[in-house]
Amino acid sequence: MHVLVVTDQHPDSLGGVQVAIRLQRQELERLGHRVTVVAPALHRPGYAVATADHGGYLNLPSRPITADREYGVSWPGARTDRALAAALKSLPPVDLVHIQGDFWGALIGIRAARGLRVPIVHTMHNHVDAGTRAVTPFAPVAFAGLRAWRQLALGRPRGSVDPRSRGAWRYLAEIAGEAAVVTAPSQHFAAELMSHGVAAEVLVTPGGVDDAAIALARAVPRVPRSRPQLVWLGRMSQEKRILEFIEAIGHSGIDADVALHGAGLLLPRVRDRIAQLGIGDRVTIPGPVPYAEALGAMRHADALVQTSMGFETQGLTPFEAAALGTPTIYCDAEIADDVAVTPEWRVRDGSVAALAETLRVAVQDITAAEPGALRVPDQAAAGFLQSAQSRVMLQAYERALRAA
Repeated sequence: MHVLVVTDQHPDSLGGVQVAIRLQRQELERLGHRVTVVAPALHRPGYAVATADHGGYLNLPSRPITADREYGVSWPGARTDRALAAALKSLPPVDLVHIQGDFWGALIGIRAARGLRVPIVHTMHNHVDAGTRAVTPFAPVAFAGLRAWRQLALGRPRGSVDPRSRGAWRYLAEIAGEAAVVTAPSQHFAAELMSHGVAAEVLVTPGGVDDAAIALARAVPRVPRSRPQLVWLGRMSQEKRILEFIEAIGHSGIDADVALHGAGLLLPRVRDRIAQLGIGDRVTIPGPVPYAEALGAMRHADALVQTSMGFETQGLTPFEAAALGTPTIYCDAEIADDVAVTPEWRVRDGSVAALAETLRVAVQDITAAEPGALRVPDQAAAGFLQSAQSRVMLQAYERALRAA
C-alpha cells in the first residue's frame, strides 16, 4: 500500500504530531508499506536538506510563519497542486491519503485526494476551539475566517453537516465530511469531536512511541540521586501553562531537581521568573534536545509533570513516559484517563496552589519509597509502543479502502 500523509508542518520540525508522523512512517515501512509525507518545506536556520532523511518527504513551496522559522505555511491552491502532482509522477500510485493536519495540510490533502480519486483517512490532532481561544479574544472571527478559507480552497461542503457543530467545530465538521474514516489520537478527544457534531463516528488511533528508541533508553541503568528529579517537556507557550508550573514550584518549596526541556515564546519570561523566585538551584533549562535525549531525560526522572489543561488532543509525553516506566503528575484528568496506568498523581483543579500541593505530595511519596518502587510496570508500558499502535492505524486504512 502507498499512503500519502499530508500534514501542516514538516516532520523534522518540533512537535508531538511531527514525532508521531515520523514513527508511523517508520513502522509502516517496516511492515512493507510505502509512506510519502507531504508538508511545507522547513526554513529552520542551519537545516541541511542534503543531509536529512528526505527519501519519503515531499517538500511543498512554503513561507515561514514564526520568528525562529521553525514553522511554515503552504497555500492550498493551483500552484501547490501542480508542485505535488509533479513530485508524485515519479512515485508508485497512491492508494490512500492520510491527512494529519487541520489547517492548510487538511485543505491540501483534500484537494490531492480529489485529484487522485482515492479515499481519505483524517486524523484530527488539534483542539482548534480551545487552542484558538487560548491565544486570542477574537476566536469567533478566527473561526469564521477558517470556514471562509476552507470554502475558497474546496468549495461548498460535501454532504450534510451536523447542526450541533458551531464555530471551530463547524470548520472541522466541514473538512471531516470529505473523509471515509475520521480518527483522533485519544478517547477523550474522539468523544469531544462526536459530541460537537464533527463526525458521527471517530476511531481512536493513539500515537505510539518508538520501539527501538524506548528499548535503548530503557537499557541504560537509572542513576541513583540524592533527591527526586522531575522533568517537563514541551513548547513554552501559554496553553502549556509553563509559567503556572514555575509559580507552583516556587510555592511548593519542594526539595527536588526540575528540568525543563523545550523552548518557545515564553522562554525569556520563564528564565526571569525562575530568577525572581530564587529557584535557580533547583530548576534547570536544558532547552530543546534530540528525541533520544528527551526520552533519556524521562527515563531517568522520577516523574514527568504534565501541565496543560483542556488543550491536548492526546498529550504524547505521558504516553512516552509510561513506556519508559516513568509515572506522571497530571493536571489534565482526561489525559490521565487515557494513559490509565499507575502510579500517578492528579492535580485537583487548575490553580497554582493545587499544583503546588500535588508536587509536594508526589515528591514526598518518591522520597519515602524504595528506589525504583514507584515505576510503571513493564507489562503496562509495552502497550504504548508504536508497533502496537500501527496495527490499529492499518485497520483504519483497510476500513477506508473498503468504504471506497
